[in-house]
Amino acid sequence: MSLTTNPNVLKWVDEMIALCKPDKVVWIDGSQEQLDALTAEVTSLPDGDPNKMYYLNQEKLPGCLYHRTAENDVARVEDRTFICTRNKEDAGPTNNWMDPQEMYAKLTPMYDGVMKGQTMYIIPYSMGPVASPISKIGVEITDSIYVVLNMNIMTRMGKAAFDRLGDSNDFVRCLHSKADVDPEKRYIVQFPEDNTIWSINSAYGGNVILSKKCFALRIASFQGKNEGWMAEHMLILGVQKPDGETKYVCAAFPSACGKTNLAMLIPPEGYLKDGYKVFTVGDDIAWLKPGEDGRLYAINPENGFFGVAPGTNAKSNYNALASTMKNAIFTNVALNNADNTVWWEGLDKNPPEDATEWTGIKTNGKEWTAEGKKLAHPNSRFTAPAANCPCISPEFDSAAGVPISAIVFGGRRASTTPLVYQSFDWTHGTYIGSAVSSETTAAATGAVGVHRHDPMAMKPFIGYNVGDYWQHWLDMGAKLGDKAPKIFNVNWFKKDENGNFMWPGFGDNMRVLDWIIKRCDGTVEADETAIGYLPKMGDINVSGIEDEVTPEIMEKLLAVDKNLWTQEIAEMRRYYDEDIAAKGGRIPADLYSVLDKIEANLNK
Repeated sequence: MSLTTNPNVLKWVDEMIALCKPDKVVWIDGSQEQLDALTAEVTSLPDGDPNKMYYLNQEKLPGCLYHRTAENDVARVEDRTFICTRNKEDAGPTNNWMDPQEMYAKLTPMYDGVMKGQTMYIIPYSMGPVASPISKIGVEITDSIYVVLNMNIMTRMGKAAFDRLGDSNDFVRCLHSKADVDPEKRYIVQFPEDNTIWSINSAYGGNVILSKKCFALRIASFQGKNEGWMAEHMLILGVQKPDGETKYVCAAFPSACGKTNLAMLIPPEGYLKDGYKVFTVGDDIAWLKPGEDGRLYAINPENGFFGVAPGTNAKSNYNALASTMKNAIFTNVALNNADNTVWWEGLDKNPPEDATEWTGIKTNGKEWTAEGKKLAHPNSRFTAPAANCPCISPEFDSAAGVPISAIVFGGRRASTTPLVYQSFDWTHGTYIGSAVSSETTAAATGAVGVHRHDPMAMKPFIGYNVGDYWQHWLDMGAKLGDKAPKIFNVNWFKKDENGNFMWPGFGDNMRVLDWIIKRCDGTVEADETAIGYLPKMGDINVSGIEDEVTPEIMEKLLAVDKNLWTQEIAEMRRYYDEDIAAKGGRIPADLYSVLDKIEANLNK
C-alpha cells in the first residue's frame, strides 16, 4: 500500500515498477518496527551472500552493523559519473556528458527486469529539516536494504517527507539497482533538467546513497542556480564566544585537508577556559539561501555523517569517533574477531591479531593479504547519526537555518598561500574559491607542488557549467550586497625550508577562526597586501604555543612572496584559458578582472 496520493509520485513509481519488474514492492515509512524487520532480514542472509550485513558486538557498539562491498566497488567512480543536459555546453568542461535521450536508451535495457525475484523499496526522504523552507524532497527506489538503512541515517526518511511534498511535482526521482555490480556497466547519472538520478551496478555508499553527492550537490547546485540559492561542498560550524553569541562559518576544502576535523574542532585549553565552544552543524554539505533579513542562511541537508574511517581516532577527531559508537553502519573496515568490534588503520597502534580483513579473509595471525597490506580498505566508511555527535549544534534542526558570517576556502599548499587572508570583496572571494587547489606530494606523483585544481572544492560535484557556477556566485554576492558573508582563505599546510609543517593545526585552527570572527565583527584591523587583507603581527593568539609558533615562524606563515604569487597568477590564467574556457567553460569577465588587479598589485 502506498504512503502517498501524490499523482506525480504514483505515476513515476508505476513506471519504475513496470521497468524493473520486482516480485514485491515495499514503501518505507521510517517506522522503527519496519527498520527492525529489514535489519533482521539482511543480517539473517547466509554467509557469502553479497547483500549480507552483520550485527557487531551489541554491548560495545549497540545498534551497529557491518557490511562489505565487492572488491571492484569501493569508491565513487568519476569516470562513470555523468551530467546529462540537452545541450553539451550546459554540462561544461568539468563533467562527463551524454545526451539525455541517448543515456536513457543505453540504461533502460539494463533496468528492464533487473529486480525480478527481488524486493523494490520506495524511500521518501527530506534533505534538511522537514519543515525548513530550504529543504527539498527526494524519493529513492532501490533493491538494497543496505541503502534503506543508510538512508535512514543520512536523511529524514519516511512518511513525513511525503506529507511535506503534498501533491507537488518538485521532488527528485532517484532509481538505484545493484544489478550485477558489474564495473563495466556501472553508471551514476544525473539528469538535472528532469530532477532525476539513475545509478546501476554499484552497491557502494557514495554511488547508491543517492541523497548524498548526487542529489545534495550535483542536482541541488543546478536547482540552486535556477531558484536563487546555493548547494556547496562545505562544512558548517558555530563558534560560541564567551558572551554567549554564536557566529556561524561555512568552509570548503578538497579531500585530505582537514574538513571533518575542522567541523568537529575541539578548541585549545585556553579557549575552553575562556568559555569558547564549537558546534557542528554539518561536516560536508551546506545549502545556503538568503533569509527575510537579507543575510545568507545555511542548513545541513543531511542527517548523518558518511565519514572515512582510516585515520579517525580519539586524538585526530574525538567527536567523529564518538559519533560511531551506536546505531552506525561500518563499510569495508576490518573486524576484530576476538570481540566482534571494528578496526582500521590509524584507529590505534594495535591491529587485532585475529582479524577479518575488509575482503572477508580471516588472518588467523598470518600475514595480511589485502592489497597494500591494509586490514581496512583506505576508503572504508562509517555512516553515523549526527545526533550522536557530542558537539552537534543546538540549531542542527532549525528550520530557518543559521546565519553565515564567513565563508572559508582552503587547500594543501606547501608555499605561496599564507596561513590566512581575507578577500577584498565578494568578487575577489569568488575568485579565491575558483582558485582552490591542493599540491600533490612526491610519494603520490613523483613531483612536488603540482597543482590539482578543485574550484570551491566542488569540481566533481558541480551539476552544470563551471563558468555559469562562478557567475551564480557573483550574482549571489550582488543580491546579498553589504550583508554578504566575508570570504577568507586558509592554509594549514605551509612548510618551512626543511619541509616541516609550521602550523600545528587540529584544535589550534581555532586561533585562526578567532581572527576570522573578529574580522567579521570589525574588532581587529588588518594589513592590506597585494593579495588581500592579512592579520597584523600579534593579532593571531598563540598563547600556549609560543614555543612552537615563534614570531619568526608567524612571519613566514603570513609571508606573501611576490615571485611565487606571480607564478600563481600565471597558473590561474593558464587554468582559466586552457582547462576551462578552451573546453567550453563560460568564465565571467569579473574573474579575469580580479586576476588583472592582483597582478597590478604585485607589480606596484
